[in-house]
Amino acid sequence: MAINNEKLVEMVKKLPQSAKKSAYDYLKFLTISHIRPDWDEISELTPDETPLSEEEERQLKHNSEFVSWEEAMNELNLPADTQS
Repeated sequence: MAINNEKLVEMVKKLPQSAKKSAYDYLKFLTISHIRPDWDEISELTPDETPLSEEEERQLKHNSEFVSWEEAMNELNLPADTQS
């Protein structure tokens, strides 16, 4: 499916400010994913000086990789379906 640049730009313009950093990071990842370092190269990298966000801190402290449906919907600012 071909997506033109104008559609992408319009989508980015509609993002809430709080989501723009994540969108940027993901787009940046997509543009360099073909030249990603392997795990050995990653282990040799010097950590950057960027402090972790509150969300990153919360994820590090969370004991499980499992995210409930409600947590995921809340994180995406979508209404959780509470009806069965």
